[in-house]
Amino acid sequence: MNEHRFQMRLFSLYQEPDNTISDLRVELFADDAWQDFDLNTGTAGFLIFVYAVFTCQHMYLRLNCAERGLLLRSASGHIEIEATQDWLVTRQRVAFEGRLKSGVPCAADVDYIIDRMAHCPVSSNLHKVPDSKTTLVLR
Repeated sequence: MNEHRFQMRLFSLYQEPDNTISDLRVELFADDAWQDFDLNTGTAGFLIFVYAVFTCQHMYLRLNCAERGLLLRSASGHIEIEATQDWLVTRQRVAFEGRLKSGVPCAADVDYIIDRMAHCPVSSNLHKVPDSKTTLVLR
């Protein structure tokens, strides 16, 4: 039975030529409501870990989009991580939807970007999560 559940979402704007972040807002679902995520010295370690997974995947999303000639106008994303009472991650869901400024993605582009996201440095250092799924929609 999962004892810990964490959800974050982000909203980002980008600038050319390489999808550099021009604005980023991250929110945490806590106390039955979305609230601004304030990363600081008092932030719980596991929340920092969830944020690290999320932002690493986001970095690989925007960099690999740029590599494929897909310039982002904006993106929204969501992560959900569940862990056992002993803090072992058992479920991970990551989803992004990007609004393109230019470029036309094909299915191979989306598959490539999702694969690269799974190889971000933070994700590469996770044990194999039994129930893991990453989705990406580019419009």
